[in-house]
Amino acid sequence: MRRTSRLARFILVWSVVGAGLLFLASLLVPADDPAIAPADDTSTMMVSALPVAARPVSDLARLPSATTFGVVVGAPPDLNRELAPGGHVVHPTRTVPVYSAPGADAFAVLPSMQISSETWVPVIVDEPGWLQVLLPVRPNGSTGWLSTQDAALEHATSPYLVTVDRAAFQLSLYRDGQHLGRWTVGVGKPSAETPRGRTFVLASLVDPHQRFSPVILPLGTHSTSLETYGGGPGTTGIHGWPSSDVFGKPSSDGCIRVPADALRLLSTEVPLGTPVLID
Repeated sequence: MRRTSRLARFILVWSVVGAGLLFLASLLVPADDPAIAPADDTSTMMVSALPVAARPVSDLARLPSATTFGVVVGAPPDLNRELAPGGHVVHPTRTVPVYSAPGADAFAVLPSMQISSETWVPVIVDEPGWLQVLLPVRPNGSTGWLSTQDAALEHATSPYLVTVDRAAFQLSLYRDGQHLGRWTVGVGKPSAETPRGRTFVLASLVDPHQRFSPVILPLGTHSTSLETYGGGPGTTGIHGWPSSDVFGKPSSDGCIRVPADALRLLSTEVPLGTPVLID
């Protein structure tokens, strides 16, 4: 995927606060690394092999917006949260309806932008006429179905997979099945654990008002202990830290604190929508 594509234009600015800010695939998997979801991953339900027409939505404005600020009640849960998705990612070029199942009613909308970055979400199920995707909302592990009959969907592939082993305090990066590196990181404290499961890189932000990290990578998951943080929605993320004493221990309020070289690689090479598998 070209770095000059729309998917790679993700270094944008959003004002965030607080030194502990909670802004907080791959085919080659060593024996101690996560499994890869099979191509027919049916996380939520069995669906028909034949395309099902999407039900028309008369008023998108009445539906909740699937953003990191949102809470969406009734979203289908991700039932295979321990499996890493493939690299298929999609971007709605305009606001599109999100359905609870192929042919069912829409329960939310997915906007084209998320906190000043383009919305790119990973596909976890690919069925005729439909895609099941991860959503960046509360509750964690929410999913939804998008109709491929909607011309507003732009498709791309991320060759990357990020994995986080909370118990070992290790973050690993893979590209096209090749292991690029492993770093010792800091994770959430027992009172504010880094949430487990599969999520994705939601945005890439530069905040001139803080000095603890040159870039912050919010993920599509949220703190399980804090409803809000620093005035934001309690989004969990990956970011740097000015001192190394936080690495190799539960040191954050849920975010993943990484060394400078890891952050540099993640922020310059890994595109939005890239899957992140935590434990």
